[in-house]
Amino acid sequence: MAHFVLTRHSLLPPAVCWERLTDWPRHGERVPFTRVSVGSGSGRRVGDVIVARTALGPVRLFDDPMEITEFCAPAPGGDGVCRLEKRGRPVLGGAELRVRAVDGGRGSRSEVTWAETVALAGVPGVFDPVVAGVGRLVFGRVLDRLLA
Repeated sequence: MAHFVLTRHSLLPPAVCWERLTDWPRHGERVPFTRVSVGSGSGRRVGDVIVARTALGPVRLFDDPMEITEFCAPAPGGDGVCRLEKRGRPVLGGAELRVRAVDGGRGSRSEVTWAETVALAGVPGVFDPVVAGVGRLVFGRVLDRLLA
């Protein structure tokens, strides 16, 4: 499995970073061929499903359903954490999104971490460094845009 970790520092408070990071449809904005939606539930509770759909025009290539297995918003003295487990066939793995205050508890600045483990069906493990590199590039742009 490919693994990568992205970390960004933001002048935004943790609550704002959290709201942006868990605004699932925004994850697919300006990402070619991909749209993200809430497949079931509100997208803010354990058991809810988020779906990233990859398509070329009207032709759906595959869906990447992800179940929320942990969802805890940031609070004074505590990080915000969202864990997602990929439940589809072509994409396996999971992700952890974390937001924490970095200014001694005043809550005016944040550190955001996105860690992802991913395996693509039919892609041998020898290509994991390439998959991780593409993931860092694509998800890094998504994270930068969400926090801008």
